[in-house]
Amino acid sequence: MRILYHHRTQGRQVEGVHIRGIVHALRDLGHEVEILSFPGADPEQEPQQASASAKPGRFGPLLARAPGVLFELLELGYNLVTLFRVGRTLRRLQPQMIYERYALFLFVTVWLARRRGIPVILEINDSALVPRVRSLTLRRLARRIERWCLRQATGLVFISHWFHDTAREAYGDIAPAVISPNAADLQRFDPARFDRDALRRERGLEGRVVCGYVGAFVPWHGIAAFVRAIVSRLHATPHLTLLLVGDGVDLPAVAAAIEAAGMQDRVRLPGRVAHAEVAAWIACMDYAVLADSNEYGSPMKLFELMAMEVAVVAPDYAPIAEVVTDGADGWLFARGQVDACAGLVLKLAQQPDDLRRAGAAARANIVAHHQWRNNAGQLLSLLPAKAPTP
Repeated sequence: MRILYHHRTQGRQVEGVHIRGIVHALRDLGHEVEILSFPGADPEQEPQQASASAKPGRFGPLLARAPGVLFELLELGYNLVTLFRVGRTLRRLQPQMIYERYALFLFVTVWLARRRGIPVILEINDSALVPRVRSLTLRRLARRIERWCLRQATGLVFISHWFHDTAREAYGDIAPAVISPNAADLQRFDPARFDRDALRRERGLEGRVVCGYVGAFVPWHGIAAFVRAIVSRLHATPHLTLLLVGDGVDLPAVAAAIEAAGMQDRVRLPGRVAHAEVAAWIACMDYAVLADSNEYGSPMKLFELMAMEVAVVAPDYAPIAEVVTDGADGWLFARGQVDACAGLVLKLAQQPDDLRRAGAAARANIVAHHQWRNNAGQLLSLLPAKAPTP
């Protein structure tokens, strides 16, 4: 089947990982997939350098600096660009399905698909119903457009039950939907690819119990609060080292807390690394921590850590609890309780057998339920029975 994948993201960070995962899985199933991207934002051109992972597309800086209402009007105006670009691609490619990563104010793809009788499936990662980093000014308009899109699409892919239930409650009779949390690339995130002992020697972690974190140092991930809660307690667990991979606006606060406690030798900050290098850093970890999340998100790193046989200490938000079984393939703490999170991390550092057991179970969970091919199969199940198959 010929599939057009359309998105309006920069394609360089976690969204690029997700797009590549879905597209490659669909191709592995025998489908022909063409990606239509924002100019300069091709997610298949994966950044090979850490500094490039945040590099925006051609129009990224202009959009990022636009004030709220102007930014939203630009998003709305992008429908005209989409009308031309998607319309031209439909005439050339003649796709048998359109898969679109839904974006606020973007409705023209659904309109074009309905006019041409092409099934269109929307993947919902953002919504006018949930808190956003950039506040939403034209909220009522965004919700009216979103309601229309979610009702007119052939099918919908949500990343969590909470997200789906919230949309259905707000918009009523929306299109048929599946729940597809994120997933992991099992070829890239395979612990058998790495010499763990050699990597730990190379990075000065030999003989240590290593609790890791991979991701952005931003307030909503809670990493700064976690470091402040645990750093003064590390002296009681002298064999534990924290390996915190990434950067962001909270990195100076994290570094300051570590320095104030005199724990620079116990907390390693290697900085941002390219996605291609992430698995090698995870290979150095015995277990990991996600200090915070939210009610609707599906953290990508949760799946990549678990795929590498690294079980995770994580908050008990529903989307995480749907993946992690407490005490079996990870550990859950009450959301927002950063002291409980720190205490659990310290306690587990004394339980190496439990770390190994839970890590093996975590990998088995991902292999069984959370490969990208599972997500691809789910989204294809939304197609009408008459849709062509390869």
